[in-house]
Amino acid sequence: MQPNTNAAWRDRIPGFGTLLFISAVLRIVLILYSEWHDAHSIVKYTDIDYRVFSDAARFILYPKLQGNIAKGPLAPLFFTVGDPYARQTYRYTPLLAILLLPNEWLHPSFGKYLFAACDLINGTLIYQILMLHILPHTKSLAPDVSAKNLQSSMRAHATLLAATHLLNPLVFTISTRGSSEAILCTFVLLTLFYALERRHNAAAVILGLSAHWKIYPIIYGVSCVSAMTSQRVNGKGWNFVHLRHLFGRQALCFALLSAGTFFILGAVCYTMWGYPFLYEAYLYHTDRRDHRHNFSPYFYLIYLTYPGSGDTSADLSIWRQLLRSPFTSLIPQLTLSLGTGLVLGRLSAGLPFVWFVQTFTFVLFNRVCTSQYFIWYTLFIPLLVPRINLSWKKWAMCGAVWMGTQALWLAEAYKLEFLGDDVFFGLWVRSLVYVAGHAWVLGVIISGYDTLRIM
Repeated sequence: MQPNTNAAWRDRIPGFGTLLFISAVLRIVLILYSEWHDAHSIVKYTDIDYRVFSDAARFILYPKLQGNIAKGPLAPLFFTVGDPYARQTYRYTPLLAILLLPNEWLHPSFGKYLFAACDLINGTLIYQILMLHILPHTKSLAPDVSAKNLQSSMRAHATLLAATHLLNPLVFTISTRGSSEAILCTFVLLTLFYALERRHNAAAVILGLSAHWKIYPIIYGVSCVSAMTSQRVNGKGWNFVHLRHLFGRQALCFALLSAGTFFILGAVCYTMWGYPFLYEAYLYHTDRRDHRHNFSPYFYLIYLTYPGSGDTSADLSIWRQLLRSPFTSLIPQLTLSLGTGLVLGRLSAGLPFVWFVQTFTFVLFNRVCTSQYFIWYTLFIPLLVPRINLSWKKWAMCGAVWMGTQALWLAEAYKLEFLGDDVFFGLWVRSLVYVAGHAWVLGVIISGYDTLRIM
């Protein structure tokens, strides 16, 4: 009776096309609702960042608006173009503002539909990676089905796992509210897809584009090079041959292509928009000191050492300058995220797992952390599940700790943000609990990753 039960289970799973249709309708309904809600409520559904993106696009399109002419060294030689950085708090690549130009000439919600479309592309990429690179090499599928029904079982599993992303409230809420994270996720998944296909040149170019869009994907370059080296030496040991290939021709070509793409895009943007682009898109983030409360416990150190009115950083004592220095968080963050990529990258068949660990550590120890950052690593979870050997009870515990530590923090943050209570110390303690809880979750997932489930 077991095969019949499995067949009945597979028959109840809708096709991936149906899942895409439902996901698209859900997002369209939410975007239409957001327009109605924003017109009738003081508390807006649309993210404030979307207004920033739209304003930046308007500034590019209308360069004489408030005198916001692009300040790049070669801008006057081409044509008059506006400066998106005339919009305060726009700290992204100008390519994002260019993509949202139809917000002005087509419809104000064009960007939301674009982000929602990227959600659907991401779901499709997850499905393809599962079908081509994850499920065919997962032993746990084989005992349950005959060879004849294996493909059907894979499609059902892949559809279910893709649904955990496409129907994830965090994912569709972020995109329909107007956050641009879905575009970056598309670039990251494309890089992963090409890396798994061993199309290393394409992966390098898309990785360079991803790093231009937002700098953190650069950490994936280490694991890509480590994986390529492992494939060439057919081994996992650290020996002279492995180290030689780590700095060999293929690795060098990958690094040059990726870095070249990053610098060419940056140079083009610099020639048009000059130093404001360089500072707002990159330099600002290297020295960002956010004393506003966020999940990261570093906010409290910055808050305690923040210069008073009339003071400058030079007036602070050495230890206070050290505590608020970006290197206080950057050193452990990069050591863990790059180190795990180098060591675990040798498991080339488990590249999604490696990227998950890298991203999780990067976010966990980042100097600033908000809820939308979580999507950077939850993106990989559907690709991990087939190779994680954990009981449902362990999965439930991980989910409870992951969400519970956030809820604990948010309950205290509410007192500070809306009631005006002085709870900075209590909020910092809860930030430490958040770090400990999420680190425990990461440890459980790492311990549950089973290479024996890979054929």
